[in-house]
This record gives sequence, structure tokens and C-alpha cells, in this order.
Amino acid sequence: MTARLIAIDWGTSSFRAWLLGDDGGVIEEIPSGPGIMAVAEGGFEDCFSTLLSPWLSRWPDLPAIASGMITSRNGWVETPYLPLPLDANGLAASLLRHVTQDGHEVHFTAGAVKNPDHGVPDVMRGEEVEIFGHLAGQEHADGLFILPGTHNKWVHVENGVLSDFQTCMTGEIFALLYKDSILGRLATDDPADPAAFGRGVAAGLSRGSLMSRLFSARSLALMGRLEGGDVGDYLSGLLIGDELAVRLPLPDEPVTIIGRGDLAQRYAHAMAQAGATAVVAPPGMARAGLWEIAKLAGLVE
Repeated sequence: MTARLIAIDWGTSSFRAWLLGDDGGVIEEIPSGPGIMAVAEGGFEDCFSTLLSPWLSRWPDLPAIASGMITSRNGWVETPYLPLPLDANGLAASLLRHVTQDGHEVHFTAGAVKNPDHGVPDVMRGEEVEIFGHLAGQEHADGLFILPGTHNKWVHVENGVLSDFQTCMTGEIFALLYKDSILGRLATDDPADPAAFGRGVAAGLSRGSLMSRLFSARSLALMGRLEGGDVGDYLSGLLIGDELAVRLPLPDEPVTIIGRGDLAQRYAHAMAQAGATAVVAPPGMARAGLWEIAKLAGLVE
């Protein structure tokens, strides 16, 4: 297989890269590396050259394409946010070309923005690439997508076009509450009861203020009705349940979940508990999206 493209998904806390051949097939992969927060200021080009040196030395003229927070204000090259509605062709036409000091060509994807000039704006970087990876070959598809992570994205697609989205800070709020608040003080490393997550989802789906319901993660543990090993799963379920409750009833058609396997399964279980149907997308959507955008931009044939 002939090498055609280097595809890079470089996020806040993660790095993945693929050497892609004909039709986007994977020749080699770098499964992990430092996220942008672990790279010293001004050190992105050196990090890029070091991590990819085996490929760059062998294929010095091979184009690279990068998405994720590496294109943010805190990253290597900041690219603009493109307003909705947005399709894959619009994203491909807006690639920002950068040439390193060693002469390597890197193309950075733009982000997406909703309500840039009125109301409350919302932004994303990288998730749009994953969605277009899932939509490759389905140019006229419709659907609702959830991309769980630190900052979850709920995205509406109409006729193959990103028409609306909303960010939920569920992942980051969970990390802060579990690690840095009193709610996590009674947590232990004991194995969790799978039912604890479902109990949390039920609490999250119930009516009432989230600020009041959150304290149940502590009060139940204090009364011996929640084991220390279950606190984390209960709290996770509670936050996810509350996130879903705002969106009920969910559409009749399945919601597509794009994300890390364990987290995607949590959302699938929570949606089933809420009476909704979900489909978990296969892994590799970022890679597929980068290949699709590179094709549309003429970087590969």
C-alpha cells in the first residue's frame, strides 16, 4: 500500500496519528502521545517532528492534516470558527496550510461556531471532523449525534449538513466534583456494582434541582446505602441522567454516539434507561473524517 497522507487527531489530553494509504487504509499508527496541555509553549513543531520522524524522514513530501484542539488558541496554529450551517466541503475549503521549518506541509482544519454574533455562542473543534467521517458516503443523511467527552457535543445533521449543536460540560463537571469536591471524599477503589450507574441515571432523570440531587452522592454513602466503590459510577450516572432529562423526549430514530468505547456504552445504557434508542458508531471516525476532508480538499486522490 502506497502512503498518501498523515492524519493527526491532537486534542487537549490526547494525540493520535495515522499513516494512511490508498482509500484511507491504515499503514501504521501512533496510538498515543502528549496532548496540547502537555506540550511546552512554542514546542508544537518540535513535538510534531519528533513524534512523526519515522514517517517524515521516509516520506518528506507527504501532506499532513490535523484537527482538534491543536488548531485552537492554545494550540499550534489557530484556525477560524466556521458558522453553521456547515458541510464537509465547507470544512475542506477552509483548511489552513502551514509549512514547518523543515519544509513539511501541515493542513489544519477549522472549528465550527453557532450564534457568533447574537445570543449565546457555542463552539467546537474536532467533533465536526468525526461526524463527517461517519457521514462519508451518506451526503444526504439526517440525525442526532452525541459525542461524549470532557465537553459533550449534541449535534443535529440535516441533509448531510451540521445545522445545530450544543455543548454540555458533563465530563469536566464530573472530574471536578469527583476529584476536588466533598462528593468524592467517601469514594474508594473497591469494585463498583454495575447497578450503581443505573441508580445514578434514575436520580438524574428525576425532577428537581441538580444542585440538590448532587449531594445524594455523599448522603447515601454516609447512611451506608451507597458503597465507596459505587460513588463514582453513581455520580457519573446522575450527571448523564440530568443531561438526558433536558432533552427528553429524544427522537424516535436512534441517536448516534461517537466516542471512546466505555463512555459511549455508558450513554447507550443511560439512553435505554430513559426509553430512547442509541447506536454506537465504530471506532476510527476522526481518521475517516480527516481522510474525507483531505479528499475533498484535493490533498489526496
